[in-house]
Amino acid sequence: MKFIETITHRFKALPYNRQKEIAVKGGKAERMTLAKSTKTNREILFYLAEHDPQAEVRQRVAMNKATPAQASDMIARDQHEDVRLALSGRLIKLLPELSLDKQSQLYAFTVQALGTLALDEVLKVRRALASSLKDHAFTPPDVAGQLAKDIEREVSEPVLRFCVALSDTVLSDIIATHPAAWAAEAIAQRPKISAGIAKKIIQKENNKAGQYLLANKGAEIDDEVLQEIVMRAQDFPEWHEPLVSNHKLPHKMANQLARYTDARIRKMLQDKGGYDVDEADTVLEATRRRIKLQENSKNRTLKSLKRQIKDLDIAGELNEEIINDYFAIGDIGFLYEAMAYKLKTTETKIRKAIGMKKPQVICAMCWKADLSARFAFRLQQELAGIKPAEVLVPKGGNAYPMSEKDMLWHLDFLEIE
Repeated sequence: MKFIETITHRFKALPYNRQKEIAVKGGKAERMTLAKSTKTNREILFYLAEHDPQAEVRQRVAMNKATPAQASDMIARDQHEDVRLALSGRLIKLLPELSLDKQSQLYAFTVQALGTLALDEVLKVRRALASSLKDHAFTPPDVAGQLAKDIEREVSEPVLRFCVALSDTVLSDIIATHPAAWAAEAIAQRPKISAGIAKKIIQKENNKAGQYLLANKGAEIDDEVLQEIVMRAQDFPEWHEPLVSNHKLPHKMANQLARYTDARIRKMLQDKGGYDVDEADTVLEATRRRIKLQENSKNRTLKSLKRQIKDLDIAGELNEEIINDYFAIGDIGFLYEAMAYKLKTTETKIRKAIGMKKPQVICAMCWKADLSARFAFRLQQELAGIKPAEVLVPKGGNAYPMSEKDMLWHLDFLEIE
């Protein structure tokens, strides 16, 4: 230690040529002293950052606040990860001061280097950067965007959840394109969420993301967002309680929600003054109808089922409501036979087609059977068990996300006219 202190003391008066000699030919201890001192000539520090054979020396250069900003991007590409990590820590500390003049070259060099680190091939480096920048008030937006789109969850999730530098444009793009469900769930837990992003989250129809959003007091949920929620909430019972508990629904939406919620939620709606008692009859009627259907299906034979479906069709009642009722009570046999009847094919072929777990196939069959895109969405998730990232979501909440030409192609593949 005394040796290092002596060198440091002597070094303060060293001329440029002596610094250069040490940088090129000096021992490790002498070069380390150069690397640590803020009195070292900037050109010498640049030289050490680029040429010194010892990672420990280059690491000290990376930490030295006197190291020229022009060297930052080069250091960010250093072969040793500890050097890159050291640079990351120093640059992050500089951000508050540099952000005062975002047009300066120093700021540009810093952002460029941080952007390089955000794409580092070593997970440890990207993870450390994301951890430091996720709640940093001066995080450069472009760097935040790179980290938010990282394929590794431990890098992108904290940035998606906490970083205020992410724009709505970036968030919207990630919600729309990210293959993993946790991305939308992380965004739904951000401290502040605009109405536009809240709407995008609901349109994604991610159960957990919807729950997080509805419980998030920092989310802006206006009437337009509420309408999106109510329109989709039938398929997500877990949304009902936080929706009613945390948000005041307009009268019309309260009535709409009451048609498919259970008695406890309807009571909550009624207590909040937005529930029309007349709607209770509609809910009760649906419940009684489904209980009756369940009773009728107990002793049913295949022959009687086929006859029942044909009679329903003749009466004009083989529609989505009745098929949905049977689906709701778990009578999948009725669903297969009804779709087979509507598509003029066999129950075996329908069962096999759904077993393919292809969202395009399910959409095409439901479209041909005059069933809604929302019903096709439910079949993909609840019957076929298709992964959330692969499910085809209705466009605008109601329209099929495929062209008629594409759906006809899949029907032709299935040999369904």
